[in-house]
Amino acid sequence: MANQDVRPFRIDIPAEEVERLKRKLRDTRLPQRAIVPDAGSSYGPTYNWAEDLYNAWVDEYDWLSVQEEINKVPHYMTSIEDIDIHFVHARAQSPDAIPLLMVHGWPGSFWEYSQVWDQLSHPPKPDDPSFHVVVPSIPGFCWSDWPPRSGWTLQDTARLFNKLMKKLGYEHYMIQCGDWGHFVGRELASKYTDSCRLIHCNFSPSPLPEGAEYTAREKAVAGRVDDWLESHMGYAVCMRTRPHTIGIALHDNPMGILMWVGEKYNEAADPNTQKQPFWTKAILTTASLYYFTDCIMPSMLCYYENVRHENFAEFAMRPENRITVPFGYTSFYWDTEPASRRAVERTGNLVFYKERDNGGHFAALECPDGLAEDIRELARQEWANIK
Repeated sequence: MANQDVRPFRIDIPAEEVERLKRKLRDTRLPQRAIVPDAGSSYGPTYNWAEDLYNAWVDEYDWLSVQEEINKVPHYMTSIEDIDIHFVHARAQSPDAIPLLMVHGWPGSFWEYSQVWDQLSHPPKPDDPSFHVVVPSIPGFCWSDWPPRSGWTLQDTARLFNKLMKKLGYEHYMIQCGDWGHFVGRELASKYTDSCRLIHCNFSPSPLPEGAEYTAREKAVAGRVDDWLESHMGYAVCMRTRPHTIGIALHDNPMGILMWVGEKYNEAADPNTQKQPFWTKAILTTASLYYFTDCIMPSMLCYYENVRHENFAEFAMRPENRITVPFGYTSFYWDTEPASRRAVERTGNLVFYKERDNGGHFAALECPDGLAEDIRELARQEWANIK
């Protein structure tokens, strides 16, 4: 990585900014009760959930130790098309390591891959495939520049990320992606196939064949998807219609950010994940990153400029968006739209399919060992044949 325009970067939030966050949190007045006495989770996350997270952020969470942990992996900045891009680059020692681009979504960040980048670049078994892991921040997230104009789509981001991989010296690479990152990956794996040679997704909304009789799993999943689209899309409607309104309201409002992004970590994860102490850290780290980098508003542009949720599957079915490189997909049961083999294979050259009954929408954080295992299995199966 000798390119002079690739500059080492270190995360270093000034102490006064960390203290300012604590001060703003301490000065926050919670309503002290739910909206109605029997609210439960019908009106959004429970009041007790919000209060517990607030108390953990004020009394227990240590940003400086998390920052030190994040800085253990190399970070860089580079300019592509006059847009500064922040990225993690965890290189493997093996000369045969596979370049792997990993792309997050919303309300994620580069940190979403923090539990896998080390085990992928330094595998536990000597004969396991290893990877040069590249995790960029999408424009508008964390330390990457905000999109430079209206109409900036994830297809534009795909073009930038393809140039990033080439700038790093990777003529051929694999990609792993979920959430909005799936649409970056789908663009690369359908239009940039000279360089993007293999793709693994943990999110790939796809329609079942017309008239198909549902399996038990498909039936259970369909009910949750219908409920998601009917009752949990208020956040998306706000961001795809009035991002300035909600964005400015949340910009310097840490508790607002916590509720806005934390709700998705509460709703889209495996219920068992939500019981783990690590999940509190995951939510608070994400909220802290969004707050410290002023990215809550520009991160909303994914929703404003791209395909709507109810059209995800139709988008994947368009001939121009069909994945033509070898395509692997892991269906995590608790995801927001977990698809099945016969649905996903309609949208691309599916060569690897796995169902996992644990894990949800945030697979790299919730089920890092399983996700890493599936990435390795797909790479072991396909990479030697497609370089």
